[in-house]
Amino acid sequence: MAQAPQNRDLTERFIEFYRNYYREEIGKLAQQYPKEKRSLYIDYDDLYRFDAELADDYITKPGQFQEYAEEALRLFDLPADVKLGQAHVRMRNLPETVDIRNIRVNDDHIGTLISVQGIVRKATDVRPKITEAAFECQRCGTMSYIPQGDGGFQEPHECQGCERQGPFRIDFDQSNFIDSQKLRVQESPEGLRGGETPQSIDINLSDDVTGKVTAGDHVTAVGILHIEQQTSGNEKTPVFDYYMEGISLTIEDEEFEDMEISDEDVAEIVELSNDPAIYEKMVESVAPAIYGYEQEKMAMILQLFSGVTKHLPDGSRIRGDLHMLLIGDPGTGKSQMLSYIRHIAPRSVYTSGKGSSSAGLTAAAVRDDFGDGQQWTLEAGALVLADKGIAAVDELDKMRPEDRSAMHEGLEQQQISVSKAGINATLKSRCSLLGAANPKYGRFDQYEPIGEQIDLEPALISRFDLIFTVTDDPDPDEDSKLADHILKTNYAGELNTQRTNVANSEFTEQQVDAVTDEVAPTIDAELLRKYIAYAKRTCYPTMTDEAKQVIRDFYVDFRARGADEDAPVPVTARKLEALVRLGEASARVRLSDKVTREDAERVTGIVESCLRDIGMDPETGEFDADIVETGRSKTQRDRIKNLLELIRTMQEEYEEGAPHEEVLERANSELNMDEKTVNDQLDKLKMKGDIYEPRGDVYRAT
Repeated sequence: MAQAPQNRDLTERFIEFYRNYYREEIGKLAQQYPKEKRSLYIDYDDLYRFDAELADDYITKPGQFQEYAEEALRLFDLPADVKLGQAHVRMRNLPETVDIRNIRVNDDHIGTLISVQGIVRKATDVRPKITEAAFECQRCGTMSYIPQGDGGFQEPHECQGCERQGPFRIDFDQSNFIDSQKLRVQESPEGLRGGETPQSIDINLSDDVTGKVTAGDHVTAVGILHIEQQTSGNEKTPVFDYYMEGISLTIEDEEFEDMEISDEDVAEIVELSNDPAIYEKMVESVAPAIYGYEQEKMAMILQLFSGVTKHLPDGSRIRGDLHMLLIGDPGTGKSQMLSYIRHIAPRSVYTSGKGSSSAGLTAAAVRDDFGDGQQWTLEAGALVLADKGIAAVDELDKMRPEDRSAMHEGLEQQQISVSKAGINATLKSRCSLLGAANPKYGRFDQYEPIGEQIDLEPALISRFDLIFTVTDDPDPDEDSKLADHILKTNYAGELNTQRTNVANSEFTEQQVDAVTDEVAPTIDAELLRKYIAYAKRTCYPTMTDEAKQVIRDFYVDFRARGADEDAPVPVTARKLEALVRLGEASARVRLSDKVTREDAERVTGIVESCLRDIGMDPETGEFDADIVETGRSKTQRDRIKNLLELIRTMQEEYEEGAPHEEVLERANSELNMDEKTVNDQLDKLKMKGDIYEPRGDVYRAT
């Protein structure tokens, strides 16, 4: 780089740059300064076109050149009554973005202007920060002005008037303050290779760029990279942390689909979409190491493509994202399928229901030392971090109590509200939830209602569009095929490992490839990710009349089964919206703008399969929506109601209440209930507070 010109020349160059490129913007700034605007934003490309050397110097020596740029702004020709004394110049749109994980000392990033992209994981409240402290000597009244940096609070050593060492009193009226805020920005999930842990960097913001973003926002931050020495207790360590002094912050647009898709990729994707067997190929590409579960895998594919989000004229919004729950026996591959979906989703977050951080699954206001001192910060959880993607949550039944209430809003309204410690925020959680849960008692019992087997509220379970039970039932034919598949998969792994690690392996590359191809996904995972991103970016299907008719007939026919007065309601309107979302996703798989009859028939088959799994009353064999919506079938509700009426009748006959033995006898003869069922229902009535025992083995209704 050539020798830099004199400071005055540099200031003049910036003034000339403003005249050529930013005269209009400076005029607007002058009109709105200082209440509405306090910064002039300049684009790197504009400065580079004006003077490439000046632009390069700005990147390598930002602190120094920022001063020249701001001095030039103060000296710019403006009306006499306007002074831009404290206005900032903020650079944005740098030519390159540095991956947070690739920031290195050897790359000479320290002290330079860099740009990073990511998602805001934590954000403190905006707080006043002192930049120049005014101290008054209590002995002689002399004022001392001490500039304050990012280190500790600096006080005067001695009075400039009487030359004594205090005491001093800080004068807040004569001190200078600016707004300050601290963010932790984490790499976006779509920028990571499957399974990588996202890295993060802290960014200190000041003045008018504070308070613009909240946890969960996707941002591009431009700032000066610094290092700060770590401490252990009061001791300094030889290790340093990176942090950025934020210059500008841009919230990325809604579609943050940053995946690079080349023309060759598009050609391959379009060719695949025209394949008549595209749905089978998609299913074969999901967790090929796990045998079977074609219906579940098809549903996962539809979830990855998702339906279309609709915005209605009245301002309301209908979600397009699909929520899916797998409930089942241990060892059935639920977690493995979740993990695989995480790898192929263009944007995904994988976590456990127990919550991997203080923010858990949703979001939280947490008190920690992230800001200066112990202050409340807003931290985004898994659903917020997965905005516009998939949140894969294992062990959903073990989530924290705080998450349970927030999940209702998170799944249906696709936003999460936090109100705590003066923080009132609404975070976006426009994601699809793929959850896995274990039954309460270890294995799934097909004769017990789902609501009693999973530790989730019925209101939350009903938010899921699809619920599958993944059971492990002995079946000689299926077990034989499963054993063959597992052995073949392991054999392919053995050959591959031996070929890689043993120099004189007896197996040729052709032999290894032949075996590996049998268990490899039909569509490569990387191509599948691009396929999904491309479909979501370009396809917005609409329903054809034939598709509407198929879905309408399915819904009406199912509802007709509940037309009798005593029959249960077989399905609710919530399933109708799920069918529409699934149909749109099915069309997107073909990159089609039309939801056809075939799409509608495909998804009604999947929904009917789900309803047979979890929406059928095991006692009557009838479909009953209440099993999912309320956790109890109509049969159970009627039984509980009848037993309660019996106890009310009997307590009129017996002064102390209905005796246990008499209740058992009359429930058997009048209600056709066996002893175990009666005892189970009595326990439930006691837990709900509908009955109580004034003394042992005697019941009264409340």
